[in-house]
Amino acid sequence: MTVRKTHLDTVAISLLLACCLFWGFQQVLIKATIAEIPPMFQASLRLVGATTLLWLWCRARGIALFGRDGSLLPGLLAGALFAAEFACIYLGLQYTTASRLTVFLYTSPFWVALLVPCWVSTEKLRGMQWVGLLCAFAGVVFALREGFAAGTASTLHGDVLALLAGMLWGLTTVVIRASSLVKICAEKLLFYQLAASCVVFPLLSLALGESWRWHFSAFAITSLALQTVIGAFASYLAWMWMLGRYPATKISVFVFLTPVFALLFGALWLHESVTPGLLAALATVAAGIVLVNRKPVA
Repeated sequence: MTVRKTHLDTVAISLLLACCLFWGFQQVLIKATIAEIPPMFQASLRLVGATTLLWLWCRARGIALFGRDGSLLPGLLAGALFAAEFACIYLGLQYTTASRLTVFLYTSPFWVALLVPCWVSTEKLRGMQWVGLLCAFAGVVFALREGFAAGTASTLHGDVLALLAGMLWGLTTVVIRASSLVKICAEKLLFYQLAASCVVFPLLSLALGESWRWHFSAFAITSLALQTVIGAFASYLAWMWMLGRYPATKISVFVFLTPVFALLFGALWLHESVTPGLLAALATVAAGIVLVNRKPVA
């Protein structure tokens, strides 16, 4: 029986920070790799590899993935939402920058905060927590204000895809928290999503007429390895594990750190300057997270 906690402890906060750090880096990595490996084909390789790793992990640990537990229908729904989310991400990165896409993608906590309490009464946010949520999002927008100012009509397609991806991610979290999926192990929960994507993405790649070339540079191989092992396997498994043990509304707000990390990695990779505005945004995001996760006063 999984013991659910009402607040985030040191383990959860450490895992969330590590996940957000890598996810911020991953957006830049995917964008950099699209020039060599088309987006849907890139996602297919990544997700097939992660599904294989997850299956081997479960075999080694004796975890059953195919037993009847009433989770099939919500599992397929979560898998479909997950696949649609990543299709929007990979396609959107063709039209907009990684940091710009990331800020729209990480609107997902708003969908979680709005919808999860409709089914899970214990996760309703108090007034000060809503202030914290808005504070964190304002910090992200402030950090990327220069990107918004420079936006043109050519980036609108990417922006819409990113917003749609954020909504789909939020809806995936809602399905998990409001259904029988919350009772199954993290490995099976992730397997539903990865396996569904393994079916969808190769078909999308073929439908879009992408070239399946199998000769990759050392950079592309390293990128795929990181996206597969750390991104689609380890970090998502940790995320599913946390969704089963901690309040979804509280862990979801941490993802506001990811766009800021994406901006930082973009600055390091592209040698862009880190401005005082970015530092102010980091402080604002941190303050918002503290407000959302503050224990109620007795």
